[in-house]
Amino acid sequence: QLQASGGGLVQPGGSLRLSCAASGFTLDYYGIGWFRQAPGKEREWVSCISSSDDSTYYADSVKGRFTISRDNAKNTEYLQMNSLKPEDTAVYYCAARPWAIPCRTLAPEYDYWGQGTLVTVSS
Repeated sequence: QLQASGGGLVQPGGSLRLSCAASGFTLDYYGIGWFRQAPGKEREWVSCISSSDDSTYYADSVKGRFTISRDNAKNTEYLQMNSLKPEDTAVYYCAARPWAIPCRTLAPEYDYWGQGTLVTVSS
């Protein structure tokens, strides 16, 4: 099971850190992806981190602003979001796929999904 949290309302230029906590399995053996879905739009890939080697990848729209990381001791993965823009407003989902090296960018390739956490960027 995956539990996403950390969303909220933030002003443009602000920061948020999303968390994706796993229960029942060890995240280190899984590639983790973050996706987001804005109202009226399709779900899009944001970032991912590969299993074991922790290589990271980012969509061009968030590169340089978002950072994905993993804390194995807490069995939790994070998405640090800085310099947030109104267009980052969406429900953010974390997802997991076992033994993903490299991690995947397509939603159907993930086996487990968190429930989503809403991020609203507005003044």
